[in-house]
Amino acid sequence: MAKKTIRFMCTAFRDGFQSVYGARVLTKDFLPALQAAREAGIEYFESGGGARFQSLYFYCNEDAFDMMDAFRETAGPDAELQTLARGVNVVGLESQPSDVIRAHAVLFKKHGVSKIRNFDALNDVNNLIFSGQCIVDAGLKHQVSVTMMALPPGLSGAHTPEFYADTLKRLLDAELPFESVCFKDASGTSTPTTVYETIKLARKMLPEGTDIHFHSHDTAGVCVAQYMAALEAGADTLDLSLAPVSGGTCQIDVVTMWHALRDSDYTLDIDVQKVMKAESVFKDCMREYFLPPEATRVEPTIPFSPMPGGALTANTQMLRDNNIMDKYEDIIAAMGEVVQRGGFGTSVTPVSQFYFQQAFNNVIFGPWKKIADGYGKMVLGYFGKTPVAPDQEIVKIAEEQLGLEPTTKSPLELNDADPSKGLEQACEQVLDADLPDTEENVFIVATCKDKGIAYLKGEAKVMVRRNEPEKKPALPAVVQDGPAEYQVQVGDASYAVRIEGDTAVVNGRSFTVTRGEAGSQRIESLATPSRNGGSPVEAPMPGVVMRLVAKPGDNVREGQAIVIIEAMKMEVEVTAPKSGSVGRILVTQGEQIAGGQVVAYVS
Repeated sequence: MAKKTIRFMCTAFRDGFQSVYGARVLTKDFLPALQAAREAGIEYFESGGGARFQSLYFYCNEDAFDMMDAFRETAGPDAELQTLARGVNVVGLESQPSDVIRAHAVLFKKHGVSKIRNFDALNDVNNLIFSGQCIVDAGLKHQVSVTMMALPPGLSGAHTPEFYADTLKRLLDAELPFESVCFKDASGTSTPTTVYETIKLARKMLPEGTDIHFHSHDTAGVCVAQYMAALEAGADTLDLSLAPVSGGTCQIDVVTMWHALRDSDYTLDIDVQKVMKAESVFKDCMREYFLPPEATRVEPTIPFSPMPGGALTANTQMLRDNNIMDKYEDIIAAMGEVVQRGGFGTSVTPVSQFYFQQAFNNVIFGPWKKIADGYGKMVLGYFGKTPVAPDQEIVKIAEEQLGLEPTTKSPLELNDADPSKGLEQACEQVLDADLPDTEENVFIVATCKDKGIAYLKGEAKVMVRRNEPEKKPALPAVVQDGPAEYQVQVGDASYAVRIEGDTAVVNGRSFTVTRGEAGSQRIESLATPSRNGGSPVEAPMPGVVMRLVAKPGDNVREGQAIVIIEAMKMEVEVTAPKSGSVGRILVTQGEQIAGGQVVAYVS
């Protein structure tokens, strides 16, 4: 009997980048590898969407639409290029109104996309109907998805084969048009048995000839077993990646799967030598990028705290940005309870980010002392219906902290009625910033907000993490009579530093410093300016200054925001410790600050 040829989509240049580098990869650096993959005979690629949309504006100072154009030109006119969309969230972390969802499909078609995979982290079918119809109306292929994961051991109530079959039935009953169906396990935690039984049920339910696509990651170490189970149950297409962004937090490698299928009833139609040559080119392209150690390993604890590969390194990159990577293990350990009490949404964007943000807050501030905005809105119903009802104690806490009532209205209905959202509002922001009101610019601002404006105004910074240069041997200490002067480079920022006694002058600003043996005590070097007045306003956590809400001389009340910082994709208010008048403000927009750093004074 002839072997069944298994089709695959190469995810290296989208999910691979997200799962290893936190999606922070410059276009010029990977195009030679894409060309090599095309020359190796690969013709189906994941080319954008998901985190590879926002991250280009947030971290790469690049336009995602330009990237998509370059991808199409390099891959050629005949390649099938697929992007990822989050239902009513499309390519953002918050849900969108109808006009933004429609514009997403139209613009992605305009910039070379062939097909869009459309998923909802809550498996709320109502979040897929309109977004899916927009994809089809734009002339694109629509791949509708059912999202999967294993619940942490000891939990039950959803994420079974019967649960996924019921989700698929609701999709079919909605008469939603689609070209193919994907079962998407972003955390790689579904057991092979669950995968087999789910796809077996789906094959019986779907019209004959429907392409069934299966997606997973090797974060928990069972991806090959999942893929073999999927094929045995009747799947047609798999997601595979290329080294150096394969295995670990990514999809398994094309070559690995080719080997796993040897002596079986299945085969990949590839020239393995050409693929390996393309991987050699790819490795050379990425040699200067920092490869996080957690991206390359199997993590046995992931089934207990299902953090998806695509979000894991994005979050560890942000922890490194804020110098709090030491909190990572505690945050992951805290995720199990967050999943349990949040309603069992699938751990995939944006819900995976909500889980991580809430676990982060539980570690930093204490359990449930601070509800993350996204997590709180999710349990209150603002992202749709969760698979099971969330813990009512958490719902009550979220209601009190966020000042919102629970809702059963659909996100689309809520967003269409929200005057702060949509293309018209985004267009006003574009014009107010004296920027061209192109379709692309308006969409960028609608989905990326302040960071979209910052990019379009030329204020974005490149935050791509490269390998550290080899350190030269330290020079012997030099004793000098005058002040010590240094030029300090931190990432892309340069600082002129002069130390004289207990005063440090950094780029012209004076700070009081305390010196001691390394590790012997906390150094308050950037916490207390040498000249002050009033009560200090301290940042509750590390982050980047997004906005200065108040200015010197403003009267503020206790608890009122002075500065807004961004930490772990959350906006965090730095508030006045008492009522009074704002004195000096010590930070600027875009500045990276430390936890506990004084940002202003109130007298």
